Order: sequence, then structure tokens, then C-alpha cells
Amino acid sequence: MVGSYFWRHPLAEQVRAEGREEGRQQGRAEAKAQMILQILEWRGIPVSEDVREQVNASTDLDQLDIWAQRAVHATEATELFTEE
Repeated sequence: MVGSYFWRHPLAEQVRAEGREEGRQQGRAEAKAQMILQILEWRGIPVSEDVREQVNASTDLDQLDIWAQRAVHATEATELFTEE
């Protein structure tokens, strides 16, 4: 009986909700990273392993949006990371 009470406790609910949100954030970041790499691939721009790792490692959704915009106009993959 004590074990089932724990799972209904408000703290347990909060931890689960935070975990779900963190998972959603991670999923959005992964999807944006894949989109950026796909745009570069569609445009015929070679992507080094270093660029691929940096894009895939990012969890900052705003930064990923900036890189996606840059991917549309870039002539080299490294241009994703250069300030304009």
C-alpha cells in the first residue's frame, strides 16, 4: 500500500511531469538538428563529422533555429557557426 501511495504523491507527479517535458525538449532539439543536417544534404553541402557532432550536441532550440536559417543560405557547413 505504501508503494502505490508514493506514485500518487504530488512530488512524484511533479518529477514525472518534469521528466516528460525534458523528453519533449530533447525530442524537439533532435528533430531540429536532423532538419539542419538534412537541409545541408539536400543542398549538396558536405558536412564534416565535427559539424555534425556540434549540431547534434546542441539542445538550445533558439540556437538550432538560427542554424536552420543559416543552413538555407550557407555555401559551407561551417557557416552555421559564424556570426553575421
